[in-house]
Amino acid sequence: MHEQLLKEMAKQTSVSDEDRALCLRYFEWLQVPKNTLLEEEGYIPKHIYFVLSGYVRLFHYDEDGNENTLHFNCPPGFITSYHHLINQTRSDENVEAVTDCSLLRITKADLDVMVSQSPAMKDYSIFVLQRSMIYNETRSKELATLTAEQRYLKLIDHYPDMIQHLPLQYIASFLGMNAKSLSRIRRQLIK
Repeated sequence: MHEQLLKEMAKQTSVSDEDRALCLRYFEWLQVPKNTLLEEEGYIPKHIYFVLSGYVRLFHYDEDGNENTLHFNCPPGFITSYHHLINQTRSDENVEAVTDCSLLRITKADLDVMVSQSPAMKDYSIFVLQRSMIYNETRSKELATLTAEQRYLKLIDHYPDMIQHLPLQYIASFLGMNAKSLSRIRRQLIK
């Protein structure tokens, strides 16, 4: 189960036998069914999740009680409410397995231990956080500058499997529109 994580790490840094042993020791494997809430708003997030298979989303509720999907993660990749995990504050976000998922997870305390003991893990953690920051900047810019249709086309171009595995209302929310608007765009593209 840990091989996928170790392969991802090896793309960015040299992974020693000691690093491998730390990953096996601190990253816990779990299998969860779809619709499992992994982290809940109102609580301090406990884990960072590495998605081996399936789809996980980060979402929050707006003032009207509507779900707003902020991020999807499909394999391989990490997901959590980073801001709240790092600062150890109560989150206003939820992390949910949208499909059946195979995951590795690690607590912040265990990650801190790994980073202090492993230069490779420290380098890889910095890489993951940098990639997350770039993703969030790019996503903010796209939401502000691209039309709804352009955002949808970009999604199906970069993540075609997502369209087949995720509910339409989640995709629409992620793209910054309602499900009716997304359905209209999809119908227009078929014509």
